[in-house]
Amino acid sequence: MKIAVSGKGGVGKTTFAAFLIKALAEEGKKVLAIDADPDANLAQALGVEGAEKIVPISQMKELIEERTEAKLGTMGGFFKLNPKVDDLPDKLSIEVDGIKLMVMGGVKKGGAGCVCPESIMLKNLLRHIVVARDEVVVLDMEAGLEHLARGTAQAVDHLIVVVEPGRRSIETAHQIKRLAGDLGIKSLKFVGNKIRGDADRKFLEEHMQGFPFLGFLSFSDSIIEADLQGRPPFESDKEDLHNVKAMLKGLGGE
Repeated sequence: MKIAVSGKGGVGKTTFAAFLIKALAEEGKKVLAIDADPDANLAQALGVEGAEKIVPISQMKELIEERTEAKLGTMGGFFKLNPKVDDLPDKLSIEVDGIKLMVMGGVKKGGAGCVCPESIMLKNLLRHIVVARDEVVVLDMEAGLEHLARGTAQAVDHLIVVVEPGRRSIETAHQIKRLAGDLGIKSLKFVGNKIRGDADRKFLEEHMQGFPFLGFLSFSDSIIEADLQGRPPFESDKEDLHNVKAMLKGLGGE
């Protein structure tokens, strides 16, 4: 099963991804967690020590030059569009509590998109992970789904969009829904987060009619405290971990 998680920045997307990864692992699944957000912080959310020292794959200059046969930082030139990547998940993943983690990073360029060695490397690696790997894969994505090419997206079993009670978050969810349709993603689900009471839940349901919700997670001070202390959110919030385990049933009974 391959699951991508998206949502507007600040809605708790990475926190939910951490809960989902932990829930799957505790259900006995072999999980490969992929941080595909340029502003990477999934490692910290999973409790990886020294998370701030992890070098994202997008910044591994020597590796990218070796695999793409390019010289980074130069103008023009040729490079491989199909570099070898199948050995990288095992070579570059970090293991924490039986969960394998890869931090991909992103290519932060001006303008609309980038056809460059770094971008090609990431897209080919992501395609291999989603299409060819046999473990459960959870992708913590950026809101725009820019890492997902059409062929890769069609191999994703579920896209879960995290949304909080707020108009900008809802608008982002609508945009992601349109993108998911264009990319041919098979299953689109939504999770309401930071719910303070019935009014917040009703706000989302009224403004997102017809959107299939897996469930809702409450606003939690313990998650904020865990983040401030650099600890995984599921260590102090067992109730939400239990709720996310219940959501797995909405993903085909897994």
